[in-house]
Amino acid sequence: MESEGTCDLCGMALDGSPLEENGSTFCCVGCREVSEILSDQSDIEGREDRTNTNRENDDGPSTSHERTFLRIRGMHCTTCETFLENVAETTDGVTSAEASYVSETVRVDYDRDRVTEQELLEVLSTAGYTAYQRDDSIAQRQADDEIIWRLLPGVLLGMWVMLPYIVYIYPMHFSLYPDRVLEFTRQLLTDAAYFYYVLFLFTSIILFYTGKPILRGAYVSLKARHPNMDLLVALAAGSAYLYSTLAVILGRIDIYYDVTTAIIVVVTAGTYYESSIKRKAVDLLTELNTARVDTARRYQNDGTTIESDVADLTPDDQILVRAGERIPIDGVVCDGEGTVDEAIITGESLPVAKRTSDTVVGGSVLTDGALVIAVGEDASSSLDRITSLVWDLQSSNHGIQQLADRLAVVFVPVIAGLALTAGVAYLASGASLSNAVLVTLTVLIVSCPCALGLATPLAVASSIREAMEHGLVVFDDTVFERLREIDTVVFDKTGTLTTGDLTVHRADAPAELLQAVAAVERRSSHPVAAAIVAAFGVTHETDPNEADEQRVTGEMSIESSDDAYRSHSDDQVSDFSTHATGVEGTVGKTDVLVGHPELFVEQGWAISETLTEQAATARAGGRLPVIVGWDGDAEGIVVLEDEPRETWEETVTALQRRDIEVVILTGDEIEATDAFRHHPHVDTVIAGVPPAAKAETVQRLQTDEQVAMVGDGTNDGPALASADLGIALGSGTALAVDAAEIAIVDDDLSSIETVFDLASGAKRRIKQNIGWAFLYNAIAIPTALSGALNPLFAAAAMATSSLLVVTNSSRNLLDESDSASD
Repeated sequence: MESEGTCDLCGMALDGSPLEENGSTFCCVGCREVSEILSDQSDIEGREDRTNTNRENDDGPSTSHERTFLRIRGMHCTTCETFLENVAETTDGVTSAEASYVSETVRVDYDRDRVTEQELLEVLSTAGYTAYQRDDSIAQRQADDEIIWRLLPGVLLGMWVMLPYIVYIYPMHFSLYPDRVLEFTRQLLTDAAYFYYVLFLFTSIILFYTGKPILRGAYVSLKARHPNMDLLVALAAGSAYLYSTLAVILGRIDIYYDVTTAIIVVVTAGTYYESSIKRKAVDLLTELNTARVDTARRYQNDGTTIESDVADLTPDDQILVRAGERIPIDGVVCDGEGTVDEAIITGESLPVAKRTSDTVVGGSVLTDGALVIAVGEDASSSLDRITSLVWDLQSSNHGIQQLADRLAVVFVPVIAGLALTAGVAYLASGASLSNAVLVTLTVLIVSCPCALGLATPLAVASSIREAMEHGLVVFDDTVFERLREIDTVVFDKTGTLTTGDLTVHRADAPAELLQAVAAVERRSSHPVAAAIVAAFGVTHETDPNEADEQRVTGEMSIESSDDAYRSHSDDQVSDFSTHATGVEGTVGKTDVLVGHPELFVEQGWAISETLTEQAATARAGGRLPVIVGWDGDAEGIVVLEDEPRETWEETVTALQRRDIEVVILTGDEIEATDAFRHHPHVDTVIAGVPPAAKAETVQRLQTDEQVAMVGDGTNDGPALASADLGIALGSGTALAVDAAEIAIVDDDLSSIETVFDLASGAKRRIKQNIGWAFLYNAIAIPTALSGALNPLFAAAAMATSSLLVVTNSSRNLLDESDSASD
């Protein structure tokens, strides 16, 4: 089916009967509603610096180009992003590149005739980075394990390096031994040249192997002309190493290999602690499968079908999809009829009937019937497009730097300048070259940013650890910083604020009829059938004559029917058939029909105005009415509903107390949102919104606000990725979880309030850590400049400051008073 034009809101093709409003054209009521509600927030340009919303080039590469997403091992700051983007964009054939250290991803648009994807992998595997395909599980595991294999040698060799310092060098410097022992120790150290060579060898391994990521970060920061904490760490460790090596060559015993060892091991251990916490967080989630389909049952010219790769399908092909299977690709029904669950794509909680000429979307599930589908013009799946959109948004530049890196832009040049100036000043004042070098080295060592560099990551790692303990999985170390800036929280409805499972709310029909209906529905795989069978598929026997005098009415009597009536087993059902809006079958000698009121009209069965009005009332209240009847007459109604989650009201109320606006965004029709629209702590409800429009809605809200999105389904993926912060329920689909920065493992919405508390606690902890780090530097740096501090004492002071930061970070965040200042 050809489409003419696209929706002015979400950009989707205009199929069927488009809606026009004030000169704009929309694909559905939801898009029109979004445009009306957010008409004053339509300017979404100029947001390139916002988190997850830099969408430059997101229209995709031209037809002569391709787009690829590559994972990069070794990215850990925004300097890495700048460097890798520059490397990619200076490669012949690359038109644009965008990197994200948070997702360790580089998105590259390139001309496949001038450069191959393999060549891109080779080009980006530079300066210690390793590029690999995003689905390369082996490379991913190597990336996860790399830091531990660098840290272990550093710790083992570092213990050996520190041992002679503890036994000989420190006691000698601090005069801890008697004079005769001190003189013997000094003579021993002077004569033991081999001893220094071994220290040199082990320290070299620690610096250049364990510290390789730090040195690479320093090199990249210089290449990018963007100083970072790695540069300052490398300056301190490298200066101590060079001075000590020169001292060994000159036969001196004032060596500071211990400083190099301590700096590298402490910073690497802090990085490992942070990464191990995040890895444990990821491991908390069970393995989730995406809904993508790789093969299809394609018709051949002789009428038979063969298994074919979805990638090989063309617009001229026809494919067969049977009940229970997932539709692999977008297309149009050319034969058959059935019921399709499109919740994964549209978010609509109720299955949709499909007949000849109706469109179907790839990724949806055929719950009943069988369909022959003509492949659509693009030979693509809506699910694939959603997946691509998620990656586009997720790999966009987050524009957020860690606080330590922001400070480093100023801190690094200042400290380097002070150290150099101090050395020159001492030389000018007549001091010896060795004393001038010692002062310079002392300033660099004492200002080593171990405390400052660990302040943010250790506080964040502690936050991630506590989040895990409360059933929250945090995938992104910038989450707590961003969460504190949130102004609006947007909730998906189906599966997020509700359980996503249909249950029987009310039934008004003879109990024997309900048993017969359950027997018929047992033959169906429809979600409605599952709910009815669960409620009325009884197994106890009783006198059927008693049943004739009773009807099941109301919620409580649904349960009582379980003990009162005999069930109809499957072998009593014959002539079973499915319709687009219901099912029918013969139970014993009685014909039974179940479904939409229109189905009864179509089949010529009598249905009263009372039942029709009851069905309309139920639907207006956001519930699903199912008419049931036998022998040509509609005799009753079963009303089903999607139950709200128990803690949803407490959650939105808690957000309102924080002055956070609450918006509900759903693919369901407006009638299904009554319980939420009238709640005093829900500000806005927008219904009937397709996935692409969800992302667009979030982006419009972002014009003036920082927005968090809470969802569970694949259809929420683009909105989760587009929001400043994405929160997914852990039971949701893999794509939704992948698109989010936080997953709620136990699906408890009250955890949202907990994560806000953790964000406030993390901010307090970071402030405390950085406050201590600056206090230390405010005292230590002037002391070093005065010449009253030697490198040994500088190293001890540095280690003490780092220990205090580590100790403070290990305390539980939620133990602090809720009234503590943010």
